[in-house]
Amino acid sequence: MERTCGLLTLKNEPVPLKSVSVELSVQGFVADVSSTLQYENQESSPVEAVFVFPMESDSAVYRFQAQIGGVLIEAEVREKQEARDEYDDAVSSGQQAFLLEESDESSDVFRLSVGSLPPGQSASVSLSYVTELAVQEDGALRFCLPGVLNPRYTPAGGMSMTASAPAAPGGFVPYSLSLSANIRSPSGIDTVQSNCPLDPLEHLTEDKTEAKVNLSPGHKFDRDVELLVYYKNAHQPTTILEAGLPSATPGSLMADAVAMLSFYPEFPVAVLSSLSSCGEFIFLVDRSGSMDCPMSTGTGEMQRIKSARDTLLLLLKSLPLGCYFNIYGFGSTFESFFPDSVEYTQETMDSAVEKVKTMEADLGGTEILEPLKEIYRKPCRDGHPRQLFVFTDGEVGNTKEVTDLVKINALSHRCFTFGIGEGASSSLIKGMAREGSGHPQFITGTDRMQPKVMQSLRFALQPAVHDISVKWDLPPAVNASPLSPPLKVLFQGQRALLYIQLTGQCDSGAAGSVNLQYTLADASVKNELKFNFKPDKDSGLTIHRLGARTLIRSLEGEEREKEEDEERKALKKKAIELSTQSGVSCSHTAFIGVNKDSKEPVQGPLQRRNIPTARMYGYAMPMCAMACSAPMMFDRCSALEMLDTCCYMSDSYEYGEADTVIMKSEGDGVSEEDLCDAGRNSVEVDTYTIHAAEPEEDPMLQLISLQRANGSWDLDQKLASVLGKTEEEIASKMPGEVPNNELWATVLALLWLYGFKLDSKDEWQFLAMKAVSWIKGHKGLSVTQCMQVGNTLLGCQVEPQTLGL
Repeated sequence: MERTCGLLTLKNEPVPLKSVSVELSVQGFVADVSSTLQYENQESSPVEAVFVFPMESDSAVYRFQAQIGGVLIEAEVREKQEARDEYDDAVSSGQQAFLLEESDESSDVFRLSVGSLPPGQSASVSLSYVTELAVQEDGALRFCLPGVLNPRYTPAGGMSMTASAPAAPGGFVPYSLSLSANIRSPSGIDTVQSNCPLDPLEHLTEDKTEAKVNLSPGHKFDRDVELLVYYKNAHQPTTILEAGLPSATPGSLMADAVAMLSFYPEFPVAVLSSLSSCGEFIFLVDRSGSMDCPMSTGTGEMQRIKSARDTLLLLLKSLPLGCYFNIYGFGSTFESFFPDSVEYTQETMDSAVEKVKTMEADLGGTEILEPLKEIYRKPCRDGHPRQLFVFTDGEVGNTKEVTDLVKINALSHRCFTFGIGEGASSSLIKGMAREGSGHPQFITGTDRMQPKVMQSLRFALQPAVHDISVKWDLPPAVNASPLSPPLKVLFQGQRALLYIQLTGQCDSGAAGSVNLQYTLADASVKNELKFNFKPDKDSGLTIHRLGARTLIRSLEGEEREKEEDEERKALKKKAIELSTQSGVSCSHTAFIGVNKDSKEPVQGPLQRRNIPTARMYGYAMPMCAMACSAPMMFDRCSALEMLDTCCYMSDSYEYGEADTVIMKSEGDGVSEEDLCDAGRNSVEVDTYTIHAAEPEEDPMLQLISLQRANGSWDLDQKLASVLGKTEEEIASKMPGEVPNNELWATVLALLWLYGFKLDSKDEWQFLAMKAVSWIKGHKGLSVTQCMQVGNTLLGCQVEPQTLGL
């Protein structure tokens, strides 16, 4: 039945937040970020401005201050409820107050409240944090300033901080962003790339060890801002030692020296080439309605679900014969292709490929917990280590519950995660991979998902590292206490970080070393890192803050694991003490600042203004309408705002209460009374499927789709069409000594990939290895003559050694 929707946007009220200015200081692979938000109250009444915004989950927020009327207010870290009470008391008495708190559900969402801003008054609010930069497959260091906050799906009965965050009407963010980055690296800075327009990179020294770059003027904060920093000879094992604060309490973390150790394991070539043919591969794919959105805010971008389908096809063709596999789709409900994992054969692969082709974003909300429980309930197969691949746009409200479940089952599998599109929760994607001893990947902007997925498949197929240990050689009076949890996983070329608290005294000229030891493919490996005790002069307290954040996260995780109240209370108390001592906020604390110098209380009724944020839903109307056949359960405000950005504009609308969005529908739609009933926490929303025209299929994907499970190709018209020939023409050119059509077709398919798609080798390397292995199984084939004829036929020049033949 066709239904037309009427959209109600936010009330047409002035937005107090006018601009965001960011100063970024990158030293090596650590970033120190200072964000300044400019507020202005242009209304006739005092306002309370509330801004819910995303942040990288690994960030350590260490400073929060505000300036209003020439007065600088430095906020302090307090226990969260205590900070909230002080804020409420201040605002209710007419004092100006500022509160910054982390979401209870997810460490990558924060809420900033600016209370009692008088009419005509301006305020400047600044927050500072430090974070590590992730290493990408091509060696780049990735910094992300999240700007997109999509509503997090919350199971019935749950609540989410994102529910109070309205979407920017029509996708237009009413505040601007400026960003300047100063970068330093002893190895030299090669280049900086971004998904947003940048001014030219300016090197500040002749040896190119320092540079600066700015975001081009006029940028609206309507997308995640990503910087990719490329160093020369960058990724070497390093140690950074930071002296403690003389004024800190003796024996505390801030008083002692802290070291950050950075390892980059290099595995032997023989190990890297010995890929396993065993394993149980489970692919868990998000099929919620938001997966119908485009990958990024650009025009003509591929839908997330289409990219996931293409990637699954590539994965199915790349799996080794003899392994087991299954595919799950999840939304409000979940379903699997097979009741249990099945052996990878031609028959099961064909069945899975056909089902993948029909996959749509039609399963409702993003409820990942139940399918995970179902997967973990299934017994593992002897001799086939379980490898779980999770594809999601990360719009999950119960993040900590999900990551805790992965941690409980960590010994039974490895978990590789892929955050799809802008706004994917970094807390969910990184947390699941960390607890599941896997590797996280983010696919945004114009990124192709396939190369990143293939990198993770390569990690999954390589032998796992076992028996990881760290051995210290330190001066007699010095002891090392780890702040990081024990290393559970190592991958080739991927950084492994450890934070260490060093107690005791020694001469600054003293030296020490640390050995990272592990077992790989039955061989014992040792990586040694030497360092001296001379503190780094330029790091400030960066390493202390990152170390404190790491230890606090571990304490929070332990707290959730405990069943006894007394144990939980003790761990919570310890986390709060460390948070307040270090000045780094956590889920149990918040920053609170009150302007106690104000002589006159602010008069008049206080108006609350929720600051809108960018959302992916606003960019692809109507394509990103929630395409689902099953109803979804959302926090009612979240559901309303989602409909605001997903449905067509219409004259049939009215305003709801306090920044909520009411949708009216012709027919049996949801009423305002149903949605805004204060007694309900959730609302069931019917949604609609809107299909966009499918783009023309990529020839490379067409070729890949034709490969058989054993690695070969059949000689037929479909293959001939991809190769740009007729089936008769190809058959007539087959050398006489080639025993069958399949061998000839497989050689031609490999020649086409190497001759015309070499720049995409990361995507098809595993299926090519299967094809080469299959060819080698046929004795008596004259490979050189066969390839000469094939090169002439296709118009390419590929040598036999290039194919490994």
